[in-house]
This record gives sequence, C-alpha cells and structure tokens, in this order.
Amino acid sequence: MNDSSWGAPPQAGQAGYWGPTERGPVQGAAPAGPAYDAPEAQQTRPMPIVPDGPAYGGDQDDDRGAARTGGPLFRDEDHGAFPGGNGAGFPAEEHGRLPDERYGGRTGAPSAQPHATPHHDSSYVPQSGPSYVPQNPEPMPDAQPQPAPAPQKKSAGRDLGAAIGVGVGLGVVIVASLFVVKAVFVGVVAVAVVVGLWELTSRLQERKQIKAPLVPLAVGGAAMVVAGYVRGAEGAWVAMALTALAVLVWRMTEPPEGYLRDVTAGVFAAFYVPFLATFVAMMLTADDGPWRVLTFLLLTVVSDTGAYAVGWRFGTHKLAPRISPGKTREGLFGAVSFAMVAGALCLQFLIDDGTWWQGLLLGLAVAASATLGDLGESMIKRDLGIKDMGTLLPGHGGIMDRLDSLLPTAPVVWLLLVLFVGSG
Repeated sequence: MNDSSWGAPPQAGQAGYWGPTERGPVQGAAPAGPAYDAPEAQQTRPMPIVPDGPAYGGDQDDDRGAARTGGPLFRDEDHGAFPGGNGAGFPAEEHGRLPDERYGGRTGAPSAQPHATPHHDSSYVPQSGPSYVPQNPEPMPDAQPQPAPAPQKKSAGRDLGAAIGVGVGLGVVIVASLFVVKAVFVGVVAVAVVVGLWELTSRLQERKQIKAPLVPLAVGGAAMVVAGYVRGAEGAWVAMALTALAVLVWRMTEPPEGYLRDVTAGVFAAFYVPFLATFVAMMLTADDGPWRVLTFLLLTVVSDTGAYAVGWRFGTHKLAPRISPGKTREGLFGAVSFAMVAGALCLQFLIDDGTWWQGLLLGLAVAASATLGDLGESMIKRDLGIKDMGTLLPGHGGIMDRLDSLLPTAPVVWLLLVLFVGSG
C-alpha cells in the first residue's frame, strides 16, 4: 500500500510531506515532488476516497490511528490499528523510529516534520527486497562444531594397584604365620584388633565427641583373643565381661558428663572388634585349624571380590542406597555365586570330612554375613560422616575397612564348621 493514501502531494518547501489538503485526493494522478520517483508510481494503486473531516495530524485522535508528532507513530509500545503493524499502517519493526544504520539510512532522533513517515523518507531503504544492503552488518561468530564428550569409563574409586599390592602382602604374612607357628598368627590377630580399636575410638571422638577409653579396650581386646585361643568360647566370654567392667571403671576417673554415652560406646567397641575376632582364634584350635581359618579367609575375600566384579560390570539396581549407594543387587548375586562355588571346593578338598553340598551352604552364609557386615560398617561411617576409618593401608583405607566383612563372618563360619565336621 502506497502512503499517498494518507494525503496530498507535498507543498513547496516541504519535500517528502504527504499530509492531506482541503482539495482532497485525485485518483490516478501522479503526485509531484522530490520524494516521488517513477518506479514507485508504477506500484501506486487507486487511492480510496477520503471523506471530509478534520485534517489528520491535528490535535484529535480517531480510530484510524492518525500519526502526529509525539503520538503512536513515535512510540514503539503502540501496535496500532492494523494487525502486525502500528497506528500509521507500517510494519511493527519500522514503527516509531527513523532509518538507522541497520536499514542503510541516517541516524538520529525522530524527524521534526509533523507528518513525515519512514516509508517516504528520501534516505529510507526497506528492510526486505533486492534494494536492501546492510551497511554495517554484525560479524557472525564462526559456527564450529563442538566435539562430542568422550564417554566416561567406570572407575573403581580406589588405587587398584596399591590395593592389590597391600592385599597380597597381608595375605603372605597371614598365610606364613598361619602354617608356620599358630601362636604367631594369634599375635597378628591381636595386633589387628588393637589397631582397629584405635581407629574406631579415634573416629568416634573426632566426629561425635565420644570418649570411649582406649587403654582398657586395647588391653582387654588383646587378652580376649588370647583367651579364645587358649580357653575357647568360655575364655572369650570371661575376657569380654572383664573388658566391659574395665571400661566402666576407667571412665569414672573423668567428669560424669557423658559417662553413659562413653561407656556404651566402649562396650560396643569391645564386642564389635575383639570379641568377634576371638572366633578366628577358636577356629585355629582344631586339628585342621589352619585350613579352617584359610577357608574362612578365602570365602570372605571371594565373596567381596565377586560382589565387586559383578556389581561394577553389571550393577544397575541399588541394594541399599541409603546406606551404601555403591552396592547393587547384581553385586550381591555375584557374591553369593562366587562364595558358593569357592565353599564347595574348600569343603571338598581342604576340610576333613567335609562335602561339597556343605560348602554350598557355607558359601551362601558367608556371602550373607559378609554383605551385612559391610553394610553395618557403612552405616557407622555414614553416621560419622567419613569415607574410611583410617589411612593405614593404601588403597584400602584403615584396618577396620578390611575387617568390616571378616568380623561378623568369623562366628558364622566357626559355628557351621562345628555343626558340619565337629570342633576337633
């Protein structure tokens, strides 16, 4: 639509002015003036008859969206009477501004001419069409393809090299002491118990301000292991009772605040670490004691290894996410499978009078007790807000991080072996 429909040709001295006149429009006539050119005349359509009325551009507004200085033509927020446009009948993007560098024209404030329109400004170049040439186009950033992120590999979360090296070293020490001199192996167990008690009581004091007395626990714990080896279950129970009593008396030397809390933690530590460890010493007293202890160690290690290997490779369903997010049901299946196979082999070839089906049951029980022991240790560490109980063993954490599945498994293996093949 040509903007000549908005008035008559410009008067003298008003180039580009297309306001209405009293004479009214002349249909089909080509207006004269500096703002008129031949190509535009070819596109001029018949102008509608405008009825007599007040000249547009005056002080009053009507429903046709008249343009005036400072009116809707110069306000971007007014969208006018035409859909997608403005009050003056122009596209919304042209409304309220004179041509700038983006359109190839001049810059500046709105024109001082009262009825000047952007479409008939002599410097105006439409946005679309063959004549549009941007003067200062903004440089487009180079669209370089982003490299696809490399797939992440599963991580074991620990230094496997150090873990394997430490595990092999501990295994050599244990096996050598187990089959050379039984008393040396009992000493190794006692040392492990004392170190485990030190780690546990240290973490309790650091994280919960619980002061479980270490001296009576360490002395009573070592004595408990020796008593279990020398006097069996009766000696272990007596040593446990004496250790608990020593904890109660030792704590009396300090102020009474927190007494019940501290002695409760001390009795728990005495039962959790040294008392459960005495069942390993009691296994050693049998004629085939070293093989029973070796079976116990092998089944526990195989169960942990099967859980780790299968869970790391195939684990998708969490076993106990609130306690240990890394454990999966697939890992538990791996632990049971590996332990049952190893149990059948051990009972058949290592234990006197043992059979393979007894080994299957023993392996199943070991997988269950080892998993529960691991979850119990994880529960303690989660309550304390720590990842490992210590840093003594590179790749493993502390001693207690290796005893977590061994301690609760020891009484299970001792009891089942006594039931299957006797205590002899």
